[in-house]
Amino acid sequence: METAAEEQKAVGHWIADRLKEGCQPHEIGVFVRSNDQLKRAKEALRAADAQGVELSEKIDSEIGKVAVCTMHFAKGLEFRAVAVMACDDEVIPLQERIEAVADASDLEEVYNTERHLLYVACTRARDRLLISGVNPASEFLNDLES
Repeated sequence: METAAEEQKAVGHWIADRLKEGCQPHEIGVFVRSNDQLKRAKEALRAADAQGVELSEKIDSEIGKVAVCTMHFAKGLEFRAVAVMACDDEVIPLQERIEAVADASDLEEVYNTERHLLYVACTRARDRLLISGVNPASEFLNDLES
């Protein structure tokens, strides 16, 4: 997609379709890389006319609400349907982490942990998975195709 607004609308339609198929709101998760992208996920919920709850260390899923959180909080969770949003270049892997690297071995470790974070987020989906982002997309999406 070319803009975040296009992505939010598309993910909103996807969520609405899952709800029409009989998926309950609490069976849907929307994940983003970091807090900076949470607004994009929440806008997608608005586009779907769905209520959400932002998961954190203190807040768990709620019946009747779509779960929204960063990829870090997705670990150990499972949903029937998952949308992994904001898989843009410089978001995953997170550009700030790359710029903070001192040497090549550290860079490899950053890439490995960022790649693993995306993998964990994607594997939280039991039945349906949507991965979205704005062009240019993350280079890690090519890994998922193979």
